Amino acid sequence: MRLRIIHQTRYTYKKEVEFGDHRLVLRPREGHDVRVEAMDVKIEPAAQLTWSRDVFGNSVATVEFEEPAKELLIESNVLIVRMAPVARRKAPLTSITPWPPVYDPRERVFVRAYQKLSYPKDAAAVKTWLENFRIKKPDYAEDVVRNLNEYIYDELRYIRREEKGVLTPAQTLELGGGSCRDLATLLLEAARVLGIAARFASGYLECQAAEMGEASTHAWAEIYHPGRGWEGYDPSIGEETTSRHVVTGVSNHPRGVMPVSGSFYGKASAFKSMSIAVTVRPEE
Repeated sequence: MRLRIIHQTRYTYKKEVEFGDHRLVLRPREGHDVRVEAMDVKIEPAAQLTWSRDVFGNSVATVEFEEPAKELLIESNVLIVRMAPVARRKAPLTSITPWPPVYDPRERVFVRAYQKLSYPKDAAAVKTWLENFRIKKPDYAEDVVRNLNEYIYDELRYIRREEKGVLTPAQTLELGGGSCRDLATLLLEAARVLGIAARFASGYLECQAAEMGEASTHAWAEIYHPGRGWEGYDPSIGEETTSRHVVTGVSNHPRGVMPVSGSFYGKASAFKSMSIAVTVRPEE
């Protein structure tokens, strides 16, 4: 099945400004389940685009602008092929992660980076919040993560925020909710407080709003289960991820996979507006 993803980001300014380099994490990660069949990136004003891979294996584009402008447009048009639906099969007992999780000695150095807290100052607030999180006789790490994901969905509300950046876990808890990125960050940090290896994932979600061109980017968390690999959990909908989730970037910190990041030279008051429009639709 083919999926067309159009992601447009537009910035406007009160007067012409010069732009610093921008970093784009917009290309879907390819693998056994997803292949990028075609991709076009349109940028205005004129710019040079250079592709590379970061330490997490993400495809990252660096944009170097050639001229100033009052408007900046970045539009990514991607056609992907989903090789097969994500199969949800009952895993054999040998591949189920015991609780507390035990990681292979050969992977512990790698895993440790994903167990380290991104917001250590918020650890106390997260631990206090987790005191009300209970699961009866947790035998497997998968059960704990699944219930934790549902707990966030049940206890906190989804808030569509237009502001830049990600709320810290403590800020999300104090607010009583947050955007998909905020909730994913809370799940990421809560899992790590419990000793579970987790990473942040950014990308797109195929849904009704996206098909109508009224969506934005999406975010969730991925958990590393020994013997099974990385599996996604989306606290915004309280479910595990499926083939509807298209990953563009993964990182041990939410800031590592911002879809579009960069700067301009001049006074902050020169900035006028920003708009994002994402369309995700099936294509024959």
